[in-house]
Amino acid sequence: MSQSPSSFHSQFEKLFRDYFTPLVWFSMKYVGDLDTAKEVVHSVFVRLWEKGEEIDSSRPIKPYLYTSVYNRSLNYIRDHKKFTGEENLEPLPDNQSSDILEQQEMEERIYAAIEELPDKTKEIFQMSRFENMKYREIASVLNISIKTVESRMSDALKFLRIKLSDYIKILIILMVEIFKSI
Repeated sequence: MSQSPSSFHSQFEKLFRDYFTPLVWFSMKYVGDLDTAKEVVHSVFVRLWEKGEEIDSSRPIKPYLYTSVYNRSLNYIRDHKKFTGEENLEPLPDNQSSDILEQQEMEERIYAAIEELPDKTKEIFQMSRFENMKYREIASVLNISIKTVESRMSDALKFLRIKLSDYIKILIILMVEIFKSI
């Protein structure tokens, strides 16, 4: 990113705004905790800030960010979790890197669509999907009726189904997971 400092700072700010949330959800798949995932992503952006002038601007930044978050997530697991013997912390073969990029792009689209939901609907959706809360728990926390939770979840799913029609199979899996928590 060999640019003037002010150009780098404005570009960094845009990168942070565009990628922070999708990267947090990406990390959360590995570390399993929202606060930890935020810490992982934050550390990647701090490192980017510190090394920004040294990064080759001719190479795409998105794979760099996702690879960094992936590696830091695995480092966190290695350093802070007790292993059950099932974790695979081996680097991925090169032939799987394109699959990861496709998955990352799909996840970005999903999270971008979620960000477009109305605030209250998005909050309910995230509590259900990402915090694994049951409708009854959500209703209690937000001091609303279970019917309101059901209605807003229905609205969210309809919106996402339309917005992500090309990823309908993934959405079906997502809905199955959500309905398991009811």
